[in-house]
Amino acid sequence: MQTFSLQSGSNGNSIYVEADGARLLFDSGISGRQARRRMSTHGRDIHDVDALLITHDHADHIRCAGIFQRLFGIPIYLTEPTYRAVGDQLGKLNDVRYFRAGESISFGPVTVHTHPTPHDATDGVTFVVECGRKRLGIFTDLGHPYDGLAEQLESVDAAYLESNYDPLMLEEGPYPPYLKARIRGAGGHLSNEESAQLVRMCAGRHAWIALAHLSEQNNHPDVALNTYRNILGLGQDLTVAGRYGVSEVLCL
Repeated sequence: MQTFSLQSGSNGNSIYVEADGARLLFDSGISGRQARRRMSTHGRDIHDVDALLITHDHADHIRCAGIFQRLFGIPIYLTEPTYRAVGDQLGKLNDVRYFRAGESISFGPVTVHTHPTPHDATDGVTFVVECGRKRLGIFTDLGHPYDGLAEQLESVDAAYLESNYDPLMLEEGPYPPYLKARIRGAGGHLSNEESAQLVRMCAGRHAWIALAHLSEQNNHPDVALNTYRNILGLGQDLTVAGRYGVSEVLCL
């Protein structure tokens, strides 16, 4: 299994996963031009993608889904409530395929498992991509460390894991009080410490963890990595999925 992040953050999200002939994109919060160019840096052609799977209805994850389909002919997989929430904003769509949160979707030898989240979206999900004995988690926009999340994380061999904010930077930052409360709240995002503590509970099981969905205003890659290292030590392989460009190729 090979994967890379095209972009990760509130300015746009998209992740590519390739396994045993299946080529999948998760979320479409960047432009078609950006997606095509960033995939080409790793020798991939976006026209070859088999499916676009959407986590939830927030713009930084779904806004270019219609463009991806019209330009590149990619079928879109999402929940029906998600489509009802934003479908009229995506333009004409010719190939929409629904799944229910909690269901699994098959792409030949690859299975994508979906799990509901308490994030403040209409019907948000996380994904676990399984091929053979390898499992990759895509865990962002989680709300809070809800019951079952630690078990989902422990079940995978590697993960993109939300590490959105540093509590002190959020508290001292420029956001208005209502937005700070939303981010810290049960439907918001995970802090660096919450994210790292989840990984610590898994006792070093993961081949790598890619810290994802970092806030520009309330976090910094060095702050997030230092928090992780203070909690986990130096044994865990860590990387950061960047806000403004494609990541390295990560393998399982």
